[in-house]
Amino acid sequence: MTSSKNYSLLELSKLLNTKLIGDGNAIVDNLKTIQDANANSLTFVSNQKYSKYLTTSKALAFIVHPNTINGNEIGNYLVTEDPYLAYAKASSLFSPHQLKQNIGSVHPTATVSPETKLGQNVVIGSNVFIGPNCSIGDFSSIRANSSLISDVHIGSNTHIHNGTVLGSDGFGYAPSEDGYIKIEQLGSLIIGSNVEMGAGCTIDRGALGDTHIHDGVKLDNQVHIAHNVELGSDSAIAACCAIAGSTVIGKKFRMGGLSGVLGHLNIADDVTVGAHTLITKSIQESGEYIGIMPAQKPKDWAKSSIFIKRRK
Repeated sequence: MTSSKNYSLLELSKLLNTKLIGDGNAIVDNLKTIQDANANSLTFVSNQKYSKYLTTSKALAFIVHPNTINGNEIGNYLVTEDPYLAYAKASSLFSPHQLKQNIGSVHPTATVSPETKLGQNVVIGSNVFIGPNCSIGDFSSIRANSSLISDVHIGSNTHIHNGTVLGSDGFGYAPSEDGYIKIEQLGSLIIGSNVEMGAGCTIDRGALGDTHIHDGVKLDNQVHIAHNVELGSDSAIAACCAIAGSTVIGKKFRMGGLSGVLGHLNIADDVTVGAHTLITKSIQESGEYIGIMPAQKPKDWAKSSIFIKRRK
């Protein structure tokens, strides 16, 4: 899908803060991959393995690093030290799905408690449920089929995608001779500003204290965060990850897909967790942590497991 927007390369160079090489009057009206580009496309090269397509691509203009063109200035280029960042900014310019944030709206099928406070220019999608004692800051959006159960507080410019459940009960039960006795969840869920949550996420309210998602956090689809977790600012978590209850995580935490963090841990700032890794102990030092065992045939795994058990 393409947008109806078009830009001259001179306009784009200013908007994206890049150096223009080529025809500033040339007009692009879509953003595509370098392989799929057409004669009116803007494209980008952020990974050098795709630079081989520069001579065969039909694109009108390319966002590139200075080293990519290497002195060859025949053609139209938007040159920057960070092509991927420039591409991200360009994607917003060409997006046909950008919300009209100068006008707030509540879809007629949405249910919003009278005890909830909505800021200016808030967008509430179809079939959204918002329970009591919630608040949503200015320019935020709640997409279709999402639920804010109760006591959920969201900052400004935060976007919740389809089917996400916020403020649900955490998993808390006390065992007894008669079975499990439910521990009522009495806390809140506090979500900061400039947060984005993908589709199908579930974030629990606190049991006694609050669950806290700080400013600038980005969550992929199907992420679960349990009760009383504190997730530091500018963290990013990929799809299908889970964080167990009462874990406190520092700033700029990055988590690869299908990973997990056990409960009641403390994680330092600037920690990166590789895909399919389980964090079982607190982490006191920033850095990268990974624990992937490649898939093997059963006989090979049996041999590998012997060496793992022997490690001290």
